[in-house]
Amino acid sequence: MRIWKIYILSMHLTIHSSFSLVAFSLLLSACSESFTDSRDGQSYDVVKIGGLTWMAENLNFETTGSFCPEGDSRNCKRLGRLYSWAEAKSVCPDGWRLPTKGDFESLVAAQSPSQSRAGAALKAKDGWFKKGNGSDEFGFNALPAGYRGAISKADDGTISGGKFDGIGGYAYFWSATEDSENPESNAYYLFLSFSSDAASLNAFAKDDYRSVRCVTP
Repeated sequence: MRIWKIYILSMHLTIHSSFSLVAFSLLLSACSESFTDSRDGQSYDVVKIGGLTWMAENLNFETTGSFCPEGDSRNCKRLGRLYSWAEAKSVCPDGWRLPTKGDFESLVAAQSPSQSRAGAALKAKDGWFKKGNGSDEFGFNALPAGYRGAISKADDGTISGGKFDGIGGYAYFWSATEDSENPESNAYYLFLSFSSDAASLNAFAKDDYRSVRCVTP
């Protein structure tokens, strides 16, 4: 009788262990979602937050009007590319779009009841300098690609402006929403800093080049 009981217990443990492994595998699969851009074959991690699916990486689709952070092609792989607002509006893959100011407000609200801690929850766990890394609580994995200033070209062909700045310290994500006070020149973006746990939505020049995170329902 004791042998029979041990046999039954052994079967139970084997079945339980097998079920646990299957369940664990399914959990990993559910947490490891990704999207492949058919235009260039690049794959992006994605995450569901507040009813929307977000890219968990900065967009890295090459266009003639986009730039790698600091002008170095090696930075594109991890930090994505920088786009002007006009290009950002149409650069997302089919089925995806540039987030609105309201989308970003909902994203921030999902991280923290107040904006004072939302930045820390959005920032990646590494890649920010001077101990500015975040907790990345929801898997958004915000990375500090910085920005590039507007480029101007004189009548004689001389090019000025276009300075790169903020890599490692600041993240700027374009929104599709124009500034109501200055719609011709400014649009909103989500701003995160190495020196703050906060997240803010600011309006600035459309001609600057900033990061893009695409979103889909």
